[in-house]
Amino acid sequence: MLKNVAAVLLDGVHPFELGVVCEVFGIDRSDEGLPTYDFAVVSAEGPTLGTHAGGLTLSTPYGLERLEEADLIAVPAGNAYLTREFPPKLLDALVRAVDRGARVLSVCSGVFMLGAAGLLDGRRCSVHWRHAEELARRHPRTTVEPDVLYVDEGPVITSAGTAAGIDACLHLVRKEQGPEVANKIARRMVVPPHRDGGQAQYIERPLPASSCDTVGEVLAWMERHLDEDVTVEQLAERALMSPRTFARRFQQETGTTPYRWILRQRVLLAQQLLEATDETVDAIAGRTGFGTAAALRHQFVRALGTTPQAYRRTFKGPEAA
Repeated sequence: MLKNVAAVLLDGVHPFELGVVCEVFGIDRSDEGLPTYDFAVVSAEGPTLGTHAGGLTLSTPYGLERLEEADLIAVPAGNAYLTREFPPKLLDALVRAVDRGARVLSVCSGVFMLGAAGLLDGRRCSVHWRHAEELARRHPRTTVEPDVLYVDEGPVITSAGTAAGIDACLHLVRKEQGPEVANKIARRMVVPPHRDGGQAQYIERPLPASSCDTVGEVLAWMERHLDEDVTVEQLAERALMSPRTFARRFQQETGTTPYRWILRQRVLLAQQLLEATDETVDAIAGRTGFGTAAALRHQFVRALGTTPQAYRRTFKGPEAA
């Protein structure tokens, strides 16, 4: 049962990520018939901690011994978590907690603490998309999933950036205490109990820069004609190469195939049009070369994990739906 929750902090903790955990588990909502949690904020580095927010400091009477009784240990993000050394006693406490059956949950860069404790080895995990490559480099025995909002791998739950911590916390409540409890908490917080899509829709993904010594002019032409159907043979003719040579050079200079390159460019253009214009999805499908709204939706979901309509609501507001 999920009854005893502790959030463990280090100096430089990020107040918003801590606030997410406090909001879900630290408020008494028993007047609404909701469960209450024995909640505590624990410091691993003394009774007073600094934050990155304009001189704000936090103090707590609880030390690492409080973690020994927790059913859930939450790890909010903090400054320099990608590179700092974590206190060995804290890492040992996290391992002991998992060994005795407790859960651990990280918000954003808090996952680096779990990695330092060895709790990510052999598991899938999530992290803010900006940190995904570094997490994978530092912990090669884990599988980093940069496109999702959170990952539940048994006792280890990891979430992506900032507000994705809300999704992970509500997921755990829903799993342990049912959807009715999670939905009521979400309503009190004025957030959706479950968000559509994943982190992919928030990632800035410009195509990687390349020298493009021989296919650069063709790339520029492709960008100007995304609404047209083209074949490798036609592109090769424009580049004055055989189709086989063109495909090989294209792969060498862009790191992908012509089909994947133009598909990604079309999705990027669709994102821009959904955010910046009031054009219908059908019109956007035509302008981006997908042809039909159904084809656009199919490729959009594959690439970003959400629909064009949901994406527009997220980035342009509900009135645009």
